[in-house]
Amino acid sequence: MKKLKHLLCILLLIMAFTPKESNGQHTISDEELIGKGTPTLFGNGYSIREEAYQAFLKLKAEALKEGITISAVSSYRNFNHQKRIWNRKYNTFISQGLSPKESIAKIIEYSTIPGTSRHHWGTDIDIYDTSVARPARILQPKNYHGNGVYCKLKDWMDSNAERYGFYLVYTDLYQRKGFKYEPWHYSYKPLSKPYLEAYGKLDISKLLKSEGLLGSDYFDEPFIKKYLSENILDINPELL
Repeated sequence: MKKLKHLLCILLLIMAFTPKESNGQHTISDEELIGKGTPTLFGNGYSIREEAYQAFLKLKAEALKEGITISAVSSYRNFNHQKRIWNRKYNTFISQGLSPKESIAKIIEYSTIPGTSRHHWGTDIDIYDTSVARPARILQPKNYHGNGVYCKLKDWMDSNAERYGFYLVYTDLYQRKGFKYEPWHYSYKPLSKPYLEAYGKLDISKLLKSEGLLGSDYFDEPFIKKYLSENILDINPELL
């Protein structure tokens, strides 16, 4: 009887310290959603979650058969990393004579406010092709189209990426608002879609006002509402 009670106690302890599962997926914490968690990440020169990593390896292997060597410019970024990017850009634009509101508008053409980046989730990755000569600035739309050095990569991804679960996030649809077109930014949908759904339940207004970000005094309710609608949700509809 004592052995049975002892085993039962051990089982209860294991259950208490095991992440809860929901429909086969672990419960997503608020800290993970805003880049303050400690996710287990995989990759060589990049960092993404295991399921996305395994799919990315398969995608890379298939592309290599066509002479395309896919690598990553950026992947997982935690909150502090994104904050450094934000503050650096904010100070740069202010020093160039832009007002705080103008600086914020300029930043969010391509960069997210810390705590709102999809790169916090370990599901998204910015890619390029290392088998061709590297331009001075990699992440330029012109590099991925026409005579751009990464046009072969982009054409291949257009035809094959979704078979591996990867979808372009910020498309070039004329009517789309928010972040500008990014032909390099792909998201692993099987993971990122539930993350976005969980993210929609956060009190983003409270988050953005509590972190002491440069320019955050200008994050009023109309701004936040517009930012959520256009920058967070006006993405490839396949990812919603």
